[in-house]
Amino acid sequence: MKNFIKYVGGVSLLLILAVVYSACKKNGGYYDAQDQNVPFAGNTYEYLKSKPGVYDSLLVAIDRMGLKQTLTDSNITLFAVTNPSFQLALKNLNTLRRQSDKDPLFLANIDGVQLDTMVSYYIIRGKKPTDSLKLQDGLNLTSVKVGYPMHAKSIRGSASGQVGAGPEVIEFSNTKKSQFVRNWATSTTASNNIQTKNGIVHVISPDHTFGFDGFVTRLTFVPPPPNLMVTVGGTLTTNRENGGGITSGESSRKVIDGDDHTKFLCDLQGFLTMTYKLKTPEVSSVYTLISANDFQDRDPKAWTYEASNDGTNWTELHRVSNFFFEERYQQKVFRCTNTTPYLYYRINITELRNGSVFQLAEWTINKSN
Repeated sequence: MKNFIKYVGGVSLLLILAVVYSACKKNGGYYDAQDQNVPFAGNTYEYLKSKPGVYDSLLVAIDRMGLKQTLTDSNITLFAVTNPSFQLALKNLNTLRRQSDKDPLFLANIDGVQLDTMVSYYIIRGKKPTDSLKLQDGLNLTSVKVGYPMHAKSIRGSASGQVGAGPEVIEFSNTKKSQFVRNWATSTTASNNIQTKNGIVHVISPDHTFGFDGFVTRLTFVPPPPNLMVTVGGTLTTNRENGGGITSGESSRKVIDGDDHTKFLCDLQGFLTMTYKLKTPEVSSVYTLISANDFQDRDPKAWTYEASNDGTNWTELHRVSNFFFEERYQQKVFRCTNTTPYLYYRINITELRNGSVFQLAEWTINKSN
């Protein structure tokens, strides 16, 4: 009896192994999972409309900016921002506005120019599935409206302590027109590859703040009045110059060239004075500074803003100490109470954030409000 039981058990085991072998042989030794990503039957705009409660805020912004047609018939990739991202951005904005006793803003009434710029970050020219983003350095992207430079890179996260064993995601970045990755603002995006009739959709993580880090600053920033260096004109002089001379790529001329992606770079040597002589005396109670592209230690930290009519006797209009730029290419507007027209204006920089090398992208002298 025992031998019979052993015999039956052995036959059963052989049958099981035969079935497994047959299945493996049929499937090439592995289970070939079928692609479940069925293309959406409509265009990208219709896809967003088909998800009520998910993309309502994005649709409001798209409709207000007149971008419906773009999402209907153009070849695009949409990095789709969900409702929580808009809610977080608006909450941060209106918290700050309440502190200043200002009325809240909503997608229906915020500055259309700023909203248009921020929405455009997420709509990219051409179809960009995940496979196209797997280059070692990722892929440079271009927005549909103004050709704004964005960037995306496909990576795999970690799982169970193993690097690269996790889900595939996309690092989607606002480059801020900088070649330095450390200056970028990046959001994690699911590698969705949702196919529509005219594009690809990837979904932005819900903890992303719409507009990257520019939503609040853009909508609370008050632009300066006209730049007198442009409207009136004049001549710039400095007590120190870049080591390469006045014609070098980072000379003093770059601090008034109207391009925040160039800069004036030199040794401070104790202090740096930049003086601008206008063609005619003008009243200035506003001036601006824009931080340069790379090392924050080179930013000015303390200075005085002064004026004169003879270039010899100077009146202090404004004094700043312990100042810090929060980011690169950031414009700061400074105001004082001057009501006197002056021929000369100067900024005398006495301290940097750290070290002895100074840099600044732009300095402007602005007309009084």
